[in-house]
Order: sequence, then C-alpha cells, then structure tokens
Amino acid sequence: MRDDNSALILVLPYPMAELRDNLESFEAYYDEIELCSAAAGSHPKGAIQIRNRQMVDRSDLVVFYVDHSSGGAYQTLRYAQRKEKETLNLVHFGGCG
Repeated sequence: MRDDNSALILVLPYPMAELRDNLESFEAYYDEIELCSAAAGSHPKGAIQIRNRQMVDRSDLVVFYVDHSSGGAYQTLRYAQRKEKETLNLVHFGGCG
C-alpha cells in the first residue's frame, strides 16, 4: 500500500478473458480494476476511444507515449489537450522505444 495520493487503476473498455482467467494476479497488481460503463454497449473499437476519453475526463495529469500523429493514442492526446488537461508525453524524454 502506497502512502501517496496516487492509485494504479486498470480501466478496461469491456470484460476480457485475460482478466477473467488471471483475476487474482490483476487484483494483486492494481489498486483498482474498473470496467468503463460508458463503453459497455459500443463496438469494441469504439469502446476503447470512449474508455480513453473517460480516463482523460477523470484525470488531472495524463501521461502518454505518443511518437506519431495518427492512431488512438494520438487522438486521445489531442482530446486531452483540447480539454486543457496537463499532459506529459514520455517520448520527449528519450530512452524508451
């Protein structure tokens, strides 16, 4: 248990077999596991974007690793910037990838 004000939360867009088959391991690693109810009835590809936007909306700081200008992660970064969220793109710090 950490003594800071952060939490490691896994937010899934829909139930996944990997979670079901390894629930104990997931629960040991994450502080919380959530299913995004807003994405529940969506097509799987759309559900991921809905989940991503929900996470941005709930966050004070959004950490990314985006090194290209297309795709879902890039679209979520742009969404966070439009919402004037504080963002940190780890690609600018090197040493990854």
